[in-house]
Amino acid sequence: MIRRVVILLLCAICPLVWAASALAAANDCDRACLKTALDQYLTAVLTHKPTAAPLFAGFRQTENAVVVPLGEGMWKSVTALGKVQRKYLDAVSGQAAYYGIVEEGSTSAVVTIRIRVEDHKITEAEWYIARAGDPGLNGPAQPGQPPPNLFNPDGLAAAPPPDRVLPKAARASRELLLAITNSYFDGITSHNGAIVMADPRCDRMENGTGMGNRGGGGARGGGAQGRGGQAPPAQPAQPAQPALSSCAAGFANLNVQLVAARRFPVVDEEAGVVLALAVFIRRPGSPTARNVFSEWFVIDDAKIRNIYTAMFYPPAELPVPNWPPFEGNWPLPAGIVPTPAPARGAAQ
Repeated sequence: MIRRVVILLLCAICPLVWAASALAAANDCDRACLKTALDQYLTAVLTHKPTAAPLFAGFRQTENAVVVPLGEGMWKSVTALGKVQRKYLDAVSGQAAYYGIVEEGSTSAVVTIRIRVEDHKITEAEWYIARAGDPGLNGPAQPGQPPPNLFNPDGLAAAPPPDRVLPKAARASRELLLAITNSYFDGITSHNGAIVMADPRCDRMENGTGMGNRGGGGARGGGAQGRGGQAPPAQPAQPAQPALSSCAAGFANLNVQLVAARRFPVVDEEAGVVLALAVFIRRPGSPTARNVFSEWFVIDDAKIRNIYTAMFYPPAELPVPNWPPFEGNWPLPAGIVPTPAPARGAAQ
């Protein structure tokens, strides 16, 4: 009887052991391996030679949520890495990422590049690209008007993210880093900056532009204004809040209803940095465009110290972020798919 129970227990846990073994095999790329893969990928992009990187046969790449053929898009346009080059690694997720500036001939772009490594092959690459003159909060560029988006690579070069390895005693756990990062998005959706676990000196740099005391009400979040200066529907009065860090200020009137499709692909415990990807869905009735963003959270002493972004405003018809879980791609704005008229003679 005892032998039978032991056999049954072994049979019950075998699938779990096999699953764990498969996961370990898929994520057997340590930090050194991930750094090598990221360097190989960047070199392949710079030399316009996809074959120079260990790409999986089913490799998939998006640029601002649009799937691009191998060798097209940034494979052709990038000519050099820029003044800011940061690389972050996560051996638990098997992913690595680059944040900084890339050169496209005579122009620059602020980018986040995420790659996934499985079985020592690069299976995915995801780009968030910000360029001068891109569509912004109030839509595309207009003749005679200021640039529609915030974009300042020189500002980013003057105050870049840290390039560091924290002493072991100063490192937060993976779970704590994720909780601190997610508190920022919970503060936004709750319209209450007091929820955010932020240092009082915390600031955001939006595509290289320091937001200062504009906090969450700056261009990224939409503030109280929508496209064309239209205000979103009036909101109930909010109770007064205590003074908050600049990266958590202004949430009461922030034109964001939902932080959708939240992902945290890279948690670099050695650097104290977390990469978050998500989509801002506006308040009901607001004509303001969604925006899709990568945000890098620099965390010190269990508080958000700085946030760096690379972000874009997608066309209304574009499903974003175009990575699993695909439920995060929705909802698209009403009217994108028109309702067909009923056929003549059809039952009403």
